[in-house]
Amino acid sequence: MVDFFAAHWLDILTTVLGLAYILLEYRASIWLWAVGFAMQTLGIVLYYQKGLYADCGMEFYYLAMTVYGWWNWKAHPNLPPEGEATQQNTSDEQTGLEASPLGGRLEGASHFPLRLAIYWLIGTLIIWAALYTFLVTCTDSRVPLADSFTTALSFVGIWALARKYLEQWLIWIVVDIVTCCLYFYKDIPFKASLYALYVIIAICGYRRWKRMMGPHPAHPQGEERKGKRVKR
Repeated sequence: MVDFFAAHWLDILTTVLGLAYILLEYRASIWLWAVGFAMQTLGIVLYYQKGLYADCGMEFYYLAMTVYGWWNWKAHPNLPPEGEATQQNTSDEQTGLEASPLGGRLEGASHFPLRLAIYWLIGTLIIWAALYTFLVTCTDSRVPLADSFTTALSFVGIWALARKYLEQWLIWIVVDIVTCCLYFYKDIPFKASLYALYVIIAICGYRRWKRMMGPHPAHPQGEERKGKRVKR
């Protein structure tokens, strides 16, 4: 048993952090970015050890996006449910901790802009092909197709999360399913099980975010509506 935990401690630790991360994302809490930063730092070591080179490289992009995500979410703190007092307690104001109560409104959230979807689709295909070529020609990866696919799709997923786009959940469902299978194959059982749980939470998260956005969700930041500029 000791030998097992000694061999899988990094897998276990990143799994615990990953569970905290997805639950904070489900609750639309800004603290997901702090947990994500720690998880991704450790993930660089784990993925390199397991020969998941595309995932390893992806973690550096994730680290940059956690900084951007924190900044963007700070600009759009969540609001309490309508009809309730909007005043937050003093400690929350001092620490910047967002209250994200069930039934609250998800400030700054919107739908993925259709005008950007085609660009991201083309970009994802290009990144997928480039990563696949790199893994096949420059590494000893045994899973270049799946590794490059989840990495390429995750580029748009983490960006969409940082922008508070509802459809980021749909992207993660696809990523999580493929990643779950990949990690079981690469003998990372704890994180593989975590990604199986991610699929369920992503489905619930999509429904919850959609409910929190209300009947009239915000339009994508920076787009125009009825001749008026939507404020950031």
